[in-house]
Order: sequence, then C-alpha cells, then structure tokens
Amino acid sequence: MFDIGWQELFIVAIVALVVIGPKDLPRAVRTIMRGIRKLRAMAGEFQAGLDEVAREAELDEIRREANKIAHYDVTREIRDELDPDGEIEKAADLDQSVRKTMIDAKESTVRATDPAAGHVEAPKPAPSSAPDMAQASASAAPAQPVTAAEPAASATGNGQKA
Repeated sequence: MFDIGWQELFIVAIVALVVIGPKDLPRAVRTIMRGIRKLRAMAGEFQAGLDEVAREAELDEIRREANKIAHYDVTREIRDELDPDGEIEKAADLDQSVRKTMIDAKESTVRATDPAAGHVEAPKPAPSSAPDMAQASASAAPAQPVTAAEPAASATGNGQKA
C-alpha cells in the first residue's frame, strides 16, 4: 500500500527509539497497533458498505432488465423487422376488406334472386338404428302360428310331412 521497504522501516524504528525512548517504546507500539487495527476495521466496514451499494445498484439494474423483458412485445418487434413501413399489413387489411365486400355482395345477390335462400330448413330426422328397424319390420308383418309339423317338414327337405 505505502510501499515501505525494510530500509525505511529500520530508519523509522531508530528515530522512534531516539525520540520516544526505550522505556516508553512498548506502550507507544501498542497504541500505534490499536490505531492500525481500528483503521483496518473502519476500512473493512467502508469496503463492505461500498460492496453493498454496488450489489444494490446491480440488483436495481437486474430489476430494470427483468421489467424490460417482462414488457417486451415480441409481435411488435417481428412486425417492425418484417414490415417496417407497414405495406404488408395495409395490403392484408385491404385484402380482407375486399373479401368481405365480395361475400356481402354474393349474399345480397343470392337473397335477391332466391327469396327462400334466407329461410333455413329444419334438419331431417336421422335414420333409426338397426334394432329399431328390426322391431318395426316385426311389428309390420302379421304373426303366423307355427305348428309342430312344419319344422319337421323343413328338416327333411322334400316338403313331405313326417
């Protein structure tokens, strides 16, 4: 820090021995050492305070960046990159309005030529399922009594009764 070599330190020790004297030198060294410890402690606290301020400043910067990211409009950026002067968007809006106009014109033409076109027919009933049709055909056919001889005749295959 101060870049004091051993030669300078030796000269300071000799001057201190001559000025303070050998009897009071240990007490003076202790006092100087306490002062140095206090200076180091204060420097450490000062450094910790500066580090805390730097961390808070970095956190504020990180918060600002996070807010920027949270409010970032990707669609606007893409639109600005792909269509900076808005020509494509204007053409798409024009195309949609032309399509709507054409559809409206077609519908009005159909209504004018066919008055029933505005009327919606009721949906036709769906065909019934197979079991329902079997019941309907069974109820439509008259029931005939079955005799005991008829099954036997059909079993022989020649039409004669057994």
